[in-house]
Amino acid sequence: MPNHGDWQLGTYLNGLVGVQPDLPMSYAELARRAERTMSQEMWSYVAGGAGDERTQDANPLAFDAWGLVPRMLRGAADRDLSVHLLGRTLPTPLMLAPVGVIGLCEEDGHGDLTTARAAAATGVPMIASTLTQDPMEDVRAELGETPGWFQLYPPNDRELLESLVHRAEAAGFSAIVVTLDTLTLGWRPRDLQIASFPQLKGLCLQNYFSDPVFRSRLPKPPEEDVQAATGHWSSIFGNQRLTWDDLAWIRGLTGLPILLKGICSADDTRRAVDAGMDGIYCSNHGGRQANGGLPALDCLPEVVDAAGDLPVVFDSGVRSGPDVVKALALGATAVAIGRPYAYGLAVGGQAGIEHVLKCLLAEIDLTMAIDGYASVAELTRDALREVRVPRRG
Repeated sequence: MPNHGDWQLGTYLNGLVGVQPDLPMSYAELARRAERTMSQEMWSYVAGGAGDERTQDANPLAFDAWGLVPRMLRGAADRDLSVHLLGRTLPTPLMLAPVGVIGLCEEDGHGDLTTARAAAATGVPMIASTLTQDPMEDVRAELGETPGWFQLYPPNDRELLESLVHRAEAAGFSAIVVTLDTLTLGWRPRDLQIASFPQLKGLCLQNYFSDPVFRSRLPKPPEEDVQAATGHWSSIFGNQRLTWDDLAWIRGLTGLPILLKGICSADDTRRAVDAGMDGIYCSNHGGRQANGGLPALDCLPEVVDAAGDLPVVFDSGVRSGPDVVKALALGATAVAIGRPYAYGLAVGGQAGIEHVLKCLLAEIDLTMAIDGYASVAELTRDALREVRVPRRG
């Protein structure tokens, strides 16, 4: 199997006949192109964070505190990027994180389906959000043989929560990711300034509008009274009262593996282990929910140590191949990306997502090759050192 880094050779060969890439090769240019492409409302929602966005900005900067130790003559001419996760061997450590408005990041409003097709084409698993423009069953169908996980925002309605979990299981999703850091909406000045919240327009709510339990709560079907349906959704979404005591009940709903998303402390990790969870998802929601917190990467080592044998998925602030490599060396089992692929979708549709993934995988692969790491298994904390120069910014 060719190394992922070999993909760049095609770009150089195309240059010999005057052909340059149509899509951006750097994250910074990708973001600039996406801002020009997306509506003001979508750019604000996807690019924005909580408060003055210091925590959001700290997430990518945290990677600068670590440097990979170069090792020579270690036989890294061929690299193995595969990882083992929840009983499966995945070809790469990348995953597509849940993005609640990914459906709207494509002009036709079906970005969830396009993302699933990109996942199917690349073999990179997709974690589908509860907040989608198309029902979860349709999204899962587009994934084909590529694994898909379902991210659950636990509603303040047990019967509806149970219905969503059972639908995800029946559709063929292979794990449930319960998001814990959205007890209520974060303070997001960008969205507040333009008074924009897509879900209150009835957007990205198809998993609710198509659910028989949700529909049973309404005097009229959602298609006949979107405003009433949206009002009911807001009453159960922004009023979540889940506690640790509820995990045993959720665990009993399904035989699928369950991961808890938003875990950033050793104590919470140990409670998740004790509750019988199957994995930990270390994340601070990309800095979108709470300002003034720690970069998620700074929390990762203690979460990994407390998780024991449980896998740890990581996201928040991942912008490059070396970022992925560093997160793996700090103990992450897999690494998910959010904004990069959302921008890729906005700029280039399915081809844009696939381009972003190819760029990341090539950079991961080449970083490992040049620094002498032939497999993900060789990326341990011994491969890292603290960087003693000032961070950016």
